[in-house]
Amino acid sequence: DDMHCKACAQKIARKLYAVSGVVAVHADVKKNIAMITPQKGKDLSPRAIWEAVEAAKFKPVKLVSPQGTFKVKPEV
Repeated sequence: DDMHCKACAQKIARKLYAVSGVVAVHADVKKNIAMITPQKGKDLSPRAIWEAVEAAKFKPVKLVSPQGTFKVKPEV
């Protein structure tokens, strides 16, 4: 929520890159989304992704992952 400029996108991306297994982050300010590419064969923790966005001082609204779609902080 509220990723309104390139600086915001970079702040979120820095936190997402710190999550184990993240190899690429593409943030689209106009669409207000961030897309993550995981390391081949690595399952990313939806909770870790959610918390990385929170650590960047933003409120995640929706997380779509192979483990499911989340609108609240995942348990795992």
